[in-house]
Amino acid sequence: MTNKIQHLHILGICGTFMGGIAAIAKQLGFKISGSDANVYPPMSTQLEQLGIELMSGYHVENFSDDIDLVIVGNAMSRGNTMVEYMLDRNIPYTSGPQWLLDNVLKDRWVLAVSGTHGKTTTSSMLAWILEYAHMSPGFLIGGVPQNFSSSARLGDAPFFVIEADEYDSAFFDKRSKFVHYRPRTLVINNLEFDHADIFDDLSDIQKQFHHLIRMVPSNGLILSPANEEAISETLAMGCWTPTEFSNKESQQHTDLEMGWQVEKLNAQGSEFIVKFNGKKQGVVKWDLIGDFNIDNAVMAIAAARHAGVPSSVSTEALAEFINTKRRFELRGTVNNISVYDDFAHHPTAIAKTLAGVRAKLSQKDNEQAQVGRIFAVLELRSNTMKSGIHKESLPQSFIDADQVFIYQDEQITWSVSDLIHQCKPTCQVEENFEKLVKDIAQQAHAGDIIVVMSNGSFAGIHDKLLNRLANITV
Repeated sequence: MTNKIQHLHILGICGTFMGGIAAIAKQLGFKISGSDANVYPPMSTQLEQLGIELMSGYHVENFSDDIDLVIVGNAMSRGNTMVEYMLDRNIPYTSGPQWLLDNVLKDRWVLAVSGTHGKTTTSSMLAWILEYAHMSPGFLIGGVPQNFSSSARLGDAPFFVIEADEYDSAFFDKRSKFVHYRPRTLVINNLEFDHADIFDDLSDIQKQFHHLIRMVPSNGLILSPANEEAISETLAMGCWTPTEFSNKESQQHTDLEMGWQVEKLNAQGSEFIVKFNGKKQGVVKWDLIGDFNIDNAVMAIAAARHAGVPSSVSTEALAEFINTKRRFELRGTVNNISVYDDFAHHPTAIAKTLAGVRAKLSQKDNEQAQVGRIFAVLELRSNTMKSGIHKESLPQSFIDADQVFIYQDEQITWSVSDLIHQCKPTCQVEENFEKLVKDIAQQAHAGDIIVVMSNGSFAGIHDKLLNRLANITV
């Protein structure tokens, strides 16, 4: 006879994924406590509002005698004080993805959104479409979706939307998180090499995606863009599930178009027609820009259709979609200089973000508004970028910028300055953070757009820039 688990302690609770698990477990009636090295907003605020006890630091005193199970985040490793204490005393433990499968996903229709880029945005779109259609989905999103009050909830319907990350599950389970999710609807947005600290090469990642594909049932659906070589190769390893593909922008003289297409009604992508097998499904009119967001939208519409939402309803829903935080999020405008925050931290994501901004400026130019320059400000923060894996392709990703600023901190092991002569726009590499902020502010003038790109806080550079810009006469 086994006792019902009552008290869960989560190691690494302030990460978006683990924090989401905490929120869902709380809704299921568990007592939750958690430890993290950095207890900070917005996740700390969200968890405290739920009445979850947070402890700063990894101290064995954080383990109370009534803890039944420890959920271990993938940021934990051997040598961590609480991990060693847990192992030595044989305290029951599991990974976050495994707990989610056992307690939530095994009885749900899981709609999983995977891929190197766009997971958070597409998951947020999909969850919002289902909510707009009165389907009350559950969801767990690795970001802050602004159409909802939290990043995760249990939901009332069979449907559960999850951002399906390929990163490993825990120090004792090196499989990708998403192999635990067992989706019926699977989106593969794109597939490129990333996470160099976990994977050796692209084929290593494709193997994990193949494991995921093997789990999708024959009455499920796999959605992906057409003609993406890495995805095609992965599907060719074996696929037992129906597939639908999104194609490039539809051509006027094509008599027969299969799959999902779009017809852009303006260059920046704020208005477009969605088609399926050549038939118009609806028109999206929204505040977002860029082809990458159109790609995300099509995948969300297609996934929602599989769950029973008419595409016409989905296009209506996206008109009210508010992009997730840190996805080309306007942080402020001072003296007609706008500072945006974007999560881009891979050459492809950087290029797509800047292309969208360039299209936005081109639209302004057509309307004869005051047009400035694009400043791209990049922090090389991910383990992959720090290692220099993408240094050959990085210069090309800045082609739509007018001025590039790259911050090189002491953890970067390669010479970023080597990029200066390879970038088409003017490129400045700076090792001193305060000088970086000063130089950007001094060179900016009215009409410019500053796009800060990092998957971290970048030492609060957004507010520092806005404060410095406020003191400049332009």
